[in-house]
Amino acid sequence: MADLPKRIALVYDSVNKWGGAEIVLLALHDLFPMAPLYTSVYAKKNAAWARVFPEIVTSFLQHIPFAKNNREFFPWLTPLAFESLNFSDYDAVISVTSADAKGIITSPKTFHLCYCLTPTRYLWSHFSEYKNQLGKMDIFTGPIFNYLKKWDLSASRRPDAYVSISRTVQTRIKKFYHQDSLLIYPPAGIEGDKSENNREDYFLYLGRLISYKNPETVIKVFNELNLPLVMIGTGKLEKKLKKLAKPNIKITGFISDREKNIYIKNCKALIFFHEEDFGIVPVEVQSMGKPVIALNRGGASETVIDGKTGVLISDPSPQALAGAVLNFDSSKYSPDFIKNHAKIFSRVRFKAEFVKIFKQQWTKYKNIYSY
Repeated sequence: MADLPKRIALVYDSVNKWGGAEIVLLALHDLFPMAPLYTSVYAKKNAAWARVFPEIVTSFLQHIPFAKNNREFFPWLTPLAFESLNFSDYDAVISVTSADAKGIITSPKTFHLCYCLTPTRYLWSHFSEYKNQLGKMDIFTGPIFNYLKKWDLSASRRPDAYVSISRTVQTRIKKFYHQDSLLIYPPAGIEGDKSENNREDYFLYLGRLISYKNPETVIKVFNELNLPLVMIGTGKLEKKLKKLAKPNIKITGFISDREKNIYIKNCKALIFFHEEDFGIVPVEVQSMGKPVIALNRGGASETVIDGKTGVLISDPSPQALAGAVLNFDSSKYSPDFIKNHAKIFSRVRFKAEFVKIFKQQWTKYKNIYSY
């Protein structure tokens, strides 16, 4: 593409899973198909999606036992891992990160744009929650946290430009890193699906079964209401939740995308009762014409229109969720309106906006540092 740097590299925290950030990386690969992907660790078996990249370059962490799938066990080494990567052959680097990838070191001739998923959660916005989970272990981990916070703040000054994934993240970048950022919503939604919706005889939970997503609260509410609920996902809490759930609740575990889409089409509404930096799931569900009952925090407050594409609940209590579910009337929502709203977050839109902003920031950088 004209007016863009010729030699571009992509950087990501770790290539060992599938999620929203990985969807972003594949969209960036569409834009820059020759760009290699740099990362701390790469687990091939868990990241088949990454095979499309012409090259994946890893750090020394790749050779440490157990690090490929458990990078979080080595938080004091990850900063060094990214600082050891060499980008001297590139005109520009795009980091996609919620942790350490922004801390790469580049020369003045190399432009660094950071697409920030969030400032490192366990160090900043959710620090108190992580600290409470450690309990008495905090005595031993305290010095590590202090080192990581100092490094992370220093590393936050290394990108030449920031782009955030939501207004929520934009606010965090300003608060914790004292940096301004532009906004590009990530690509989300299930595109090209034109099939009709069918039954509407259950509510839907879709996501990992881990504590911060509040699946236990959702189950307790539906146990009390005795209303049908389907929960799609796997995670550390799966066994516990299956024991807790009454017969009106079905926990599917892992299923195919085709099965997942069928469940979305047939649900009354998605239950999304937690805070995310952006949250791709509510957009996926809306892209198929289904409304969302969501906590009015984080990305859902930006992607769900209260009364038009779903219900936003400001009160995080189980009672508030129960009230929203009992009062929910799916006939009040237009599937066509919901689908059209979800197009705001399409892959096509993301790529067009990214190229425009990347070009603007690259030109600005060249004008400042050309000599």
